[in-house]
Amino acid sequence: MSAKSSPTSEFVLPVRVYIEDTDAGGIVYYVNYLKFMERARTEFMRSLGYQHYALAEENFQFVVHSCQVRYHKPGRIDDDLRVSARLKHLGRATLLFAQTVSRNGETLCEAEIKVACVSADGIKPTALPKPLFAKFKAQVEELG
Repeated sequence: MSAKSSPTSEFVLPVRVYIEDTDAGGIVYYVNYLKFMERARTEFMRSLGYQHYALAEENFQFVVHSCQVRYHKPGRIDDDLRVSARLKHLGRATLLFAQTVSRNGETLCEAEIKVACVSADGIKPTALPKPLFAKFKAQVEELG
């Protein structure tokens, strides 16, 4: 399984559901969908040439500001999921992602997650690094 960006600027990360992701009944525990989405956002940034640790060394960090999550159907142990991350809105210091977790084209969970850029040393809002802002801006413009 390998991650990819599609022509619509939607990043997709394949995720296999393991026993550690489920409850006693073999159903994905609800908070683990957020973990899957975090991984997709992290890999999306990596696909743009940025890693969290490198940004932290430059005094930048990303934190989740807020999220709206809707659960539709359960994921189960051994499922092969697709976790997408699409940049919906770009602000000076914020990113709004539209994300879904799906199985065989069927949406299991969807969310809008607002992420804020903060200074690593003071955890205060700060503008995105200019090169990263430019890459995200290109993603938003590609969506039209």
